[in-house]
Amino acid sequence: MEFKLPLNRYKDHNLIIHGWEDLIKKQHSWTGLNAGVFLMRNCQWSLDFMDVWASMGPNSPDYEKWGERLRATFTTKVVRDSDDQTALAYLIAMGEDKWTSKIFLEDGFYFEGYWLEISKMYDKMTKKYDEVEKRVEGLRRRHAEKVSEHYGEMREKYVKDLGELRRPFITHFTGCQPCNGHHNPMYAADDCWDGMERALNFADNQVLRTFGFIHPNLLDKSVSPLPFGYPAASA
Repeated sequence: MEFKLPLNRYKDHNLIIHGWEDLIKKQHSWTGLNAGVFLMRNCQWSLDFMDVWASMGPNSPDYEKWGERLRATFTTKVVRDSDDQTALAYLIAMGEDKWTSKIFLEDGFYFEGYWLEISKMYDKMTKKYDEVEKRVEGLRRRHAEKVSEHYGEMREKYVKDLGELRRPFITHFTGCQPCNGHHNPMYAADDCWDGMERALNFADNQVLRTFGFIHPNLLDKSVSPLPFGYPAASA
């Protein structure tokens, strides 16, 4: 809930996607980006780009030819058909400048975090952020205190040793299928539900703390009041 996208550095681009330029352009890796979450500007360029991108899809008369071309370009690709992610990687690796010049590959943070890894980290993140706030008075929040929109970004800068604990923009519960119940058999249904519970309560805590409350346990919906000046006051 406190995550702020660095929109200013995207001001000259129309499509922002999580990926690594070297992997796509030099190594021709179709997994060098993730097309599951992206930002797109509402403009004519985007409409035109979507037409080009869609022309490589299953409704195109050249769909089979695109499948062959993509596999020839991205030699590690196993699936024979053209797909949206590999098609986008192709347009970045081999496309015209009018497209590539307006695409920004973001590798500074994850747009999407794989839930099986991320959801188990929320408890660790909570403890780590509490430790930082105990040391840095400017990061402590009190009851009903207005918070700067850059609070989350500022707090991240103080957390020098988070490493893999750094939060993604979105936690992606791929394969869980909670609405139809047909979850991927490699996951246990309870793991999916517990992961969602942790993620939701972790996000909820960022809102509740403004009013002096918190979920002490991320797997428990119960809410407890916080002392003034938490977490330093609880030390």
